[in-house]
Amino acid sequence: MKNKQDERTKQAIKVTWVGFFVNMILSAFKLCAGILGKSTAMIADAIHSLSDFITDVIVIVFVGISGKQRDSDHRYGHGKFETFASFLVSLALVIVGIFIFWNGLTKVIQVAKGNTIESPTMIAFIAALVSIVLKECLYQYTVKIGKKIDNKAVIANAWHHRSDALSSIGTGVGVGGAIFLGEQARILDPIAGIIVSFFIIKVAIKILIPSVNELLERSLPQEIEGDIVKIIESIPQVLAYHNLKTRRVGNTFVIDVHIKLDKDILFVSSHEVATEIENNLRNRFGNQTIINIHTEPYQNNVKV
Repeated sequence: MKNKQDERTKQAIKVTWVGFFVNMILSAFKLCAGILGKSTAMIADAIHSLSDFITDVIVIVFVGISGKQRDSDHRYGHGKFETFASFLVSLALVIVGIFIFWNGLTKVIQVAKGNTIESPTMIAFIAALVSIVLKECLYQYTVKIGKKIDNKAVIANAWHHRSDALSSIGTGVGVGGAIFLGEQARILDPIAGIIVSFFIIKVAIKILIPSVNELLERSLPQEIEGDIVKIIESIPQVLAYHNLKTRRVGNTFVIDVHIKLDKDILFVSSHEVATEIENNLRNRFGNQTIINIHTEPYQNNVKV
């Protein structure tokens, strides 16, 4: 179990380091292109890329901690650090989305007042195309690893990469329109940015809500609890069960349940029943699953 968890952590950190260095080079390139190309949209896009630095560092630090084994201070492991990282990354996405929306809205208002948006140059358009390709490739690579190791923080960071690609699409449309279609088309830049911001915020909220639910100790989904109940009820000696409690700690399920057995069953037999349930649950949900089973005598007039 330790080797599997260590490998999972190693892959999560590796894919995030790749993103970190790509973001570092791309952000510097986009910022220079924005300044030299006289594109406020590209400068904003570069700032968006710079925000990926923060999320990459968050993932590297917190996922590294979450991969540590249980200790005397963290009896349930360090999985919540992974959840907290996912929360921070998704929150950063929301902030970035709001920033892009406000930046675009401000420009639209300027145009409505009769102000002219400065025309960008080809270097800004090229930077947008490079950013779209690199960030989409980075998204595909990161989300593939994130799903493979079932790491929500890595998946959240992958969507941060895609949000940057989407932002660059908006920038590319605006910059390209301004270059090829003339002054009247320059408003395409802020309008595209506003549209993209809604997609970014939507994805961020989709990631944010599960993270908040986990931090607030929400129960596992009903379908998973249904599988747990089926496993418990499949053991003939279990006459009833109650007080089922479930939650997640990072990538680990925590299951607490009381089972009712025949009041005359031997102590050793009741232990064997509990062990069988534990083994079946771990076979279904993984060896890292934390299970607490309390056995009680079954009363004919009290069936819960």
